[in-house]
Amino acid sequence: MINLEIPKKYKPLATQANQVATEVFRPISRKYDEAEHSYPKELDMLASLIDGMNEGSDLGGAGATGVRRSANGSDPGENRNGSNLSTVLGVIELCWGDVGLLLSMPRQGLGNSAIASVATDEQLERYGGKWAAMAITEPEAGSDSAAIRTTAELDGDEYVLNGEKIFVTSGDRADLIVVWATLDRSKGRAAIKSFIVERDNPGLKLDRLEHKLGIRASDTANFTLQDCRVPREALLGDPEVKEKGFAGVMETFDNTRPLVAAMAVGVTRAALEETRRRLASAGVEIDYDAPALSQPAAAARFLEMEADYEAAWLLTLQAAWMADNSKPNSLQASMAKAKAGRTCVDVTLGCVELCGAVGLGETELLEKWSRDAKILDIFEGTQQIQLLIVARQLLGKTSSELR
Repeated sequence: MINLEIPKKYKPLATQANQVATEVFRPISRKYDEAEHSYPKELDMLASLIDGMNEGSDLGGAGATGVRRSANGSDPGENRNGSNLSTVLGVIELCWGDVGLLLSMPRQGLGNSAIASVATDEQLERYGGKWAAMAITEPEAGSDSAAIRTTAELDGDEYVLNGEKIFVTSGDRADLIVVWATLDRSKGRAAIKSFIVERDNPGLKLDRLEHKLGIRASDTANFTLQDCRVPREALLGDPEVKEKGFAGVMETFDNTRPLVAAMAVGVTRAALEETRRRLASAGVEIDYDAPALSQPAAAARFLEMEADYEAAWLLTLQAAWMADNSKPNSLQASMAKAKAGRTCVDVTLGCVELCGAVGLGETELLEKWSRDAKILDIFEGTQQIQLLIVARQLLGKTSSELR
């Protein structure tokens, strides 16, 4: 059964991540929010340090990657705290510092999580140490990943990819792009596979970088794939088109959605801690032993937001723990991502409201966190698509029956 306390062996990792957030991320957070599309060079040494921590430890990833379900098998009845949980705990602390800077760190992209989750040992050896972005969304395919139109046709020993990808996080800076494409559109979602494309592939053309509301330190790219050739070995997973083949591709989200939930939890905690400090300086005391309705309105509102934060945090830990213990966690991953994403938006905006003019000031981080929060409710599956997934699983409905 899950233990809701942070495992002792992970407390040093969480402490180190918090120190990074405090000493590195927070001081440059506003700088790179204003200097959109400028690469934070301060992160190069930090990324190398995290690589060393990961290589020299059996506790799992210290950054945003390191999740691999196949390595987490456990005996029946054994309670395992593995790389998914350790990664989530590290991500929470780092995003307490700055979520955009975490997404800008080399080799810590969601594409790295996808590769770590489903790549073969040969692929892990070939692409290890490289920064990978994830390219799923298209102009005609957003939350409905099954509607992807980018094609992949086998030509000898190579696949030829053609299509367009938008909103690719870290797409311009990454070494690799994990591209979702269909082998045969007539066979529906079963034919959708993911392919590893080198960033310098001549068939992968950068169209533009997006100007965004939040996470401005992270670049977001749009690409066109024109006769983009990749070797057969670049296909992740099973190349055969099977009736339930798409389920294998979608399993990637069971590992990455808890990571996005962790990002939201970190930003939420940052906003709550700053707001608590501001309320205390204004003479508003929060009494946990008294009913909320008997306290000042600001204190009652804070307690309500803090309760939502606690729920999001627990759901996130549960989803990661289930992955570590080889338990199906698709439902829990979607619940965690939905709750944490919505909570992050509601809480950061609520904190801005409680702090008044201070919350809106550009010299403070509350204003920035409220902008960063929105994307955490959107990418890796929107709030609406997460609730749809949850409803399907609870009601026992298929995607064709409930859409």
